[in-house]
Amino acid sequence: MSSITCNRHPLPNLHAPWRRTPFSPQTHFPLPRVGFTIFPGLKSYNQRLAFNSGVVEVHASAWDEKPYEILPTGKLSYLDEQDVVTFLDPPKELIPLDPISYNPAAYLWKKIEDIPEERRLQLLRLLNPRLISRAWEIAGTRYDDPKFAKKIASNVLRKEDGQMPLEFYNCRASGGPCPIAWMNFFKKAIFCSDDGSTYGRFISGSIVGQLVNSFRPLYFVVNQLKEVMSTEQPCDLAYEFGDGLFSLHQYPQGFPRPVKHPYPFNDQVVIYIRHVGPGVLVGQAWQEGKELEQLPQKLCGEILMVKDHSAS
Repeated sequence: MSSITCNRHPLPNLHAPWRRTPFSPQTHFPLPRVGFTIFPGLKSYNQRLAFNSGVVEVHASAWDEKPYEILPTGKLSYLDEQDVVTFLDPPKELIPLDPISYNPAAYLWKKIEDIPEERRLQLLRLLNPRLISRAWEIAGTRYDDPKFAKKIASNVLRKEDGQMPLEFYNCRASGGPCPIAWMNFFKKAIFCSDDGSTYGRFISGSIVGQLVNSFRPLYFVVNQLKEVMSTEQPCDLAYEFGDGLFSLHQYPQGFPRPVKHPYPFNDQVVIYIRHVGPGVLVGQAWQEGKELEQLPQKLCGEILMVKDHSAS
């Protein structure tokens, strides 16, 4: 008889007595999305049923179809998101794979790809500042593979004729100085203007940031770039803030007109971007300075950016 293997959990012994302790996690494996016959008495638990060639297919939402654990607090913890956290922060008792035998960035990309779009925002809560910085490091190994280095997390630079794509991201920074502490959690909008360029804007949700949003909007231009100027490390994009006085003749409805940036964003601030996975980016912010003798310094810690598909 051929054996059956499972990547995460071994098959249970159906003949052994089942015993659950207070410390045993409840792991749920919902019904697969492939077609199967519904037997009498089987309930669909609010799933949509579709008939196809005499076979009933059960389609669950992305919040139901993935394995998850019920934590002691009663909250659900999905295993796909746990995989990303565990890879970035493996337990000490686990022996990490030899980086020579695989590409860490490709593995991380695949794990993020396994997470449904509407659940990827959970990474902002699960990844602490240290793991966000770790994601930047691992994303750097993507450039070791020329073919994999061409993969991108967003198509916003590929403007279609007659259209102005608009994307929103939720962002989390891994710390920063007091003047920009509101940047710990904020939103980002990316759009294309009629001049053919791609622009973006940071939008804060804090009380202090609301004033900046209205009177000093933080616009930037998006350019393709291959290297971080200060460290000569590889990257994909650069968000260049300049002085903020961009000649924007077309921007999303409700956005304020560009004005001069407040300090420190008027001091040659550039955020270098690496693609991490579908809809997920990580950035490194630098204040490079307008003066020739001024040494570049990091503006804040690394920034995790996750696309909000419900808002785009």
